[in-house]
Amino acid sequence: MEKSHEALSEMNRLIAYIEEQNRRYYDEDAPAVSDYDYDRALRRLEDLEAAHPELKRPDSPTERVGGTPSEAFDKVSYTTPKLSLADAFSYEELRAFDERVRKTVPDARYCLENKFDGLTVVLNYENGLFVRGSTRGDGRVGEDITANLKTIRHIPLRLSEPVTLEVRGEVLMFKAGFAALNAERDARGEALFANPRNAAAGSIRQLDPKLCAERPLDIFVFNLESADDLTFASHNESLTYLKKLGFYVSPVGVYNSMDEIITAIEAMRAGGRDALPYEIDGMVIKVDDIAQRAILGQTAKTPRWAIAYKFPPEEKETVVKSVTVQVGRTGALTPVAELDPVLLAGSTISRATLHNADYIAEKDIRIGDHVLIRKAGDVIPEVVRPLTDKRDGTETAFDMPESCPECGEKTVRLPGEAVTKCVNVNCPAQIFRRIVHFASRDAMNIEGLGPAVVRALLDRRLICDMTDIYALAERREDMVAIDKMGEKSVDNLIEAIETSKSRPLSKLVFALGIPLVGQSGAAALAAHFGSMDAIEAASFEQLTAIADVGPRMAEAIIDFFDSEANQIMIATLKTAGLTMTEAAPSESDASLAGKTFVLTGTLPSMGRREAKALLEAHGAKVTGSVSKKTDFVVAGENPGSKAEKAASLGIPIIDEQALLDMTKQRD
Repeated sequence: MEKSHEALSEMNRLIAYIEEQNRRYYDEDAPAVSDYDYDRALRRLEDLEAAHPELKRPDSPTERVGGTPSEAFDKVSYTTPKLSLADAFSYEELRAFDERVRKTVPDARYCLENKFDGLTVVLNYENGLFVRGSTRGDGRVGEDITANLKTIRHIPLRLSEPVTLEVRGEVLMFKAGFAALNAERDARGEALFANPRNAAAGSIRQLDPKLCAERPLDIFVFNLESADDLTFASHNESLTYLKKLGFYVSPVGVYNSMDEIITAIEAMRAGGRDALPYEIDGMVIKVDDIAQRAILGQTAKTPRWAIAYKFPPEEKETVVKSVTVQVGRTGALTPVAELDPVLLAGSTISRATLHNADYIAEKDIRIGDHVLIRKAGDVIPEVVRPLTDKRDGTETAFDMPESCPECGEKTVRLPGEAVTKCVNVNCPAQIFRRIVHFASRDAMNIEGLGPAVVRALLDRRLICDMTDIYALAERREDMVAIDKMGEKSVDNLIEAIETSKSRPLSKLVFALGIPLVGQSGAAALAAHFGSMDAIEAASFEQLTAIADVGPRMAEAIIDFFDSEANQIMIATLKTAGLTMTEAAPSESDASLAGKTFVLTGTLPSMGRREAKALLEAHGAKVTGSVSKKTDFVVAGENPGSKAEKAASLGIPIIDEQALLDMTKQRD
């Protein structure tokens, strides 16, 4: 009984950990741990469930295939599930896979392909024309991202033959394109992408295809999912055909034995991986013969004819020279290990976060230690462990400072919390990071007010907090005098600041940097209460009545608005003319309520985004594909297959003028 209790406790802990990592990886495109650590946790959960089947939860992540589709895109339901692959972490596991396969098909040959580190998509073609592209989502329901995928040059909009088929591929960003993108963002003072995978996933899920088109995205197609009136004897043969059609096809090799496969993987690990112009995080082994695949079949989650070998995370030895402390916008102190520079996973690493005092104590990391480092999620440098056998007695322990390294005020660590904080709201480091957050794209979106400009303005005391941003027009000449600013950039910045005053209340609430309140929480608060005054006056019970607001967030919101300094700040922003209420819907806004529209082709005077906003402002729903539930299709020049489908279903097709008539927007 005691062992069962221990197993249940560990299973619940693993499920909570895995679901959190799934959310970060699939829904936020921001992995926090390495694939290796994640896969090990999932494997441990699978082992526990096999040993204790009576304890297996129906919502276990071992029953899942992928991530939850975003509410921002139309949904795509798949007739056949888009399964993931079983993972192998050792050559012994590959040989065991080979033994299982050969018990059923003794003469199996294998294809070996790169395991790309990007975002999986599904592409659909009808009579040779690209009609739809979607994310894999949870394997059964994905997101329609057709408009974004059309911006990728290696996705053919028309195939060389008029065939109807579905293929699967991986959207990614080549190393050179990623470096150029980050260089551009750095020059504009914008936050850098952590790695090509995050950049690709974040780009392909942009709501505005124009933003997606600005990113250097590419794709490799790696599987023919289905095809009308086409049959192939082997996977390799199908890829050769896809290449002939115009697809950018995954490189593939065919091998007769697992020993040959392992030799090829070893060569890739020994240097071939680093020489590739794109990132891979493993290699995929597939039975080549299509008929043999059908014999082998699949489980509910994975095919029995394929497996993914995952590269172990690269680790390097270095030395902790010192530990510095960074102060965040909420006052949290984060210790950072300053390291002897070392080349790791394609980049030179000289710093690694140590998170907090408990992390340092648990790992017993000391200044002067030889340590092993790696990149968590192939992204963030972290210290794995100290090499204690190399200590010579000169190493020293690190203690969190009792006073803030930026302002000198006393630091505190509350009971039950791992984080040490500076509680001085006037701390220069906090002010800097609060202003950067306030001006960021997801907040007030003040273009041109990046970290470098914020630092320059603070250093010259042209601003002291975020409210001073809205008085900068009066300091124009002082800004022009700043090195590398210039009159044009200053005027553009002043215009961007003025424009930001009209940002919706939800953006302002997020920009304020209220602890625990993210973008979705800010949107929920703005929609529910309708004004800053109402949010400020809300009680604990009123706050927790909102689905997106839990007890801790409610307490943080109340504490924030109880602060006299924050009350003065909000009053100043109100005086500056910022939007403090959520726009109330007018009677005309509901004129198209319950109607579903599809936009296609190029309209004469408005962009797709503008037309969508106009329809939604009048209560209509705008979707990306035509179905029997569609009420109207708005067609412009070169309408394509959507108009043809609408005509076949008897759905009214209208032009831009008819749309304007419907919304009472005649000139």
